[in-house]
Amino acid sequence: MFGFHYRIERSAMGLVGFIIVVASIGGLIEIAPLFTIDETVETAADMRVYTPLEVAGRNIYIREGCYACHSQMIRTLRDEVDRYGPYSLAVESSYDHPQLWGSKRTGPDLARLGNKYSDAWHVTHLNNPRDLVPESKMPAYRWLLRDALRTDDLSDHLAALRAVGVPYSDEQIANAVQDAYGQANPDSPEAAGTAERYGEATNLRVFDGLPTKLTDMDALVAYLQVLGSLTDAAVRTETAGIE
Repeated sequence: MFGFHYRIERSAMGLVGFIIVVASIGGLIEIAPLFTIDETVETAADMRVYTPLEVAGRNIYIREGCYACHSQMIRTLRDEVDRYGPYSLAVESSYDHPQLWGSKRTGPDLARLGNKYSDAWHVTHLNNPRDLVPESKMPAYRWLLRDALRTDDLSDHLAALRAVGVPYSDEQIANAVQDAYGQANPDSPEAAGTAERYGEATNLRVFDGLPTKLTDMDALVAYLQVLGSLTDAAVRTETAGIE
């Protein structure tokens, strides 16, 4: 074995060729499954897209590094399913760019967080986690409640997502700003348009408790409250498995 290794090292071209062969084997092992992706990724007719406000909240989630401590992928392990709910399916992340599965769990997995707690709970927790969980190591994000949400670029964000496969319509892209405001202000004229374009399942409420101002907190809480509820595919899969 070592003799072969020594002989390869004496030839620069031979060593380069051997490295290419070995690297190609690893590459093929990673790439080959992609050719069968249509057979391995589930489909879900009820799959919904993120609203503009939820897209903004997801961007804030990434900006603040929340993915570094929280995964969004429940594995098939019994203890994870018992704690968090049905294991994650690939289809649930089909509109996520980038995907935020992760494996670091300094904090709990968030794949099924949607509507598990009230909006007020999330606002309090994000403002100062230790007000609710004294032993929490999570930093406080007090500026989220203070900072006004930037909305002028939401149409561009939706257009970019459509370019990579998310089925946003021209109408949804054109009305992104109004729909973001309408989702966080259910008594406003814009709210009806938001519900019409994104469906009755859309969460329409004052997420941060401040109806006069659209904040980063509105967006982040709106995003957290939809995690795991864009489709019922995982619940149907679990039910089918039990039956």
